Amino acid sequence: MTLAAPLPTAEDLRSRASALLTALGADALPVGDDLVSRSPVTGGELARLKAHTPAEASAAVARAQQAFLAWRTVPAPVRGQLVRELGDLLRSHKQELGELVSIENGKILSEGLGEVQEMIDICELAVGLSRQLFGLSIASERPGHRMQEQWHPLGVVAVISAFNFPVAVWSWNAALAVVCGDPVVWKPSEKTPLTALACHALALEAARRVGAPDGLFELVLGDAAVGEVLVDAPEVALVSATGSTRMGRAVAPRVAARFGRVLLELGGNNAAIVAPSADLDLAVRGIVFSAAGTAGQRCTTLRRLVVHRSIADDLVARLQSAYASLPIGSPVDSGTLVGPLIDAAAHDGYLAALEAARADGGEVLVGGERVLADEAPDAFYVQPALVRMPAQTDVVKRETFAPILYVLTYDDFEEALALQNDVPQGLSSSVFTLDVREAEAFTSAAGSDCGIANVNIGPSGAEIGGAFGGEKETGGGRESGSDAWRAYMRRATNTVNYSRELPLAQGVSFG
Repeated sequence: MTLAAPLPTAEDLRSRASALLTALGADALPVGDDLVSRSPVTGGELARLKAHTPAEASAAVARAQQAFLAWRTVPAPVRGQLVRELGDLLRSHKQELGELVSIENGKILSEGLGEVQEMIDICELAVGLSRQLFGLSIASERPGHRMQEQWHPLGVVAVISAFNFPVAVWSWNAALAVVCGDPVVWKPSEKTPLTALACHALALEAARRVGAPDGLFELVLGDAAVGEVLVDAPEVALVSATGSTRMGRAVAPRVAARFGRVLLELGGNNAAIVAPSADLDLAVRGIVFSAAGTAGQRCTTLRRLVVHRSIADDLVARLQSAYASLPIGSPVDSGTLVGPLIDAAAHDGYLAALEAARADGGEVLVGGERVLADEAPDAFYVQPALVRMPAQTDVVKRETFAPILYVLTYDDFEEALALQNDVPQGLSSSVFTLDVREAEAFTSAAGSDCGIANVNIGPSGAEIGGAFGGEKETGGGRESGSDAWRAYMRRATNTVNYSRELPLAQGVSFG
């Protein structure tokens, strides 16, 4: 293990966060004692905030519904101008917002800046989409008739986001929803309210610049009771929820009970297969970032490594060496590669998973301990763990939101695919191979059962252009690129009769 530079003080971080909020136009904080924003860098307080009540959340939904009635009639290319303004504001404030993400969330600064770049990228994609929300022309069997398909604004969209991507996930939804004609009510994680307030301030400024109606962007801070208002409100047409599978199990039936729509981005338990032909230098770089980046707190984090038995010892030795040299420390320091876990509960989950792995016969090869406890007793830094497992046991099949990489071995490629797919989650996956047959088999219908299947890169991270999401207990949702915009719209099929006759379909004769 390599320690990065000394940690900043809690007061330094609090002062810096205050300055960043001012620069982002979000210095008028709702002060109170309901929510405490803490920096995982030191565990110290950044701010104390007032939460919204369920009644206030209901009022926010009502304002959004009124905004929808006006915004849905605005031409889509005009709606795109709002998103263009938001993208420009994000470009201007990328450094400030990225640093605030790093301070409040704990991811290293380059990842915080990368998250803001994701926001900029989705704004660019959404602006283009504002002129490409295409329907279809459909051949009619009836003479003198024309059929067409149109896409119309859906309604109020509620976004419930998690701490690990405190700003990007909101933007994936908000940029597309606004272009599609939908207002957005956002409930961010209770662990990252300051970054949400900063984004909300930028969104309101973008809306002001184009004269958008009040209520187009709404933000509600609070606990599960506030989220339940959004889940149950009949005016909310779509609930986009990102978080644990447990949360998804609670949200989906309640929205379905009122015939609303859900877009779920839930747990991931992602694997990488390393074949005998793999470029091991390339594989090591991809594996280490995917497994240790963001301190293992991505839904796409690499958690299972399925290695051919003939190369397992060589690859594990390389990974042990790489893990031992990872700089751990303050995420705002440029030399750091691994920052802290979000809180004590995450640390407890890390230790419990390692204990269960040992009980199942696993061997912790490197890592597994807390570091920097003397320097930051209220923060939770850990050494990323590499654990060799005799089999894919229950603990391996569970998602632990911490930097633990389980190593399994295989003898033939079909066995590797079976191990890859034998978990409840289905988000991301990858294979490192130079064998074109293995690469094609992995990405085929009989290969990986995940929403994302990569070749010669790790499973962590995704580009804006492709649809992001997964299958099975990951929830089936798709956000970002491709045709993900359709989730935020409703489809109408029109039949136009331009003749003087009234033929019926299927040759039906009536009268």
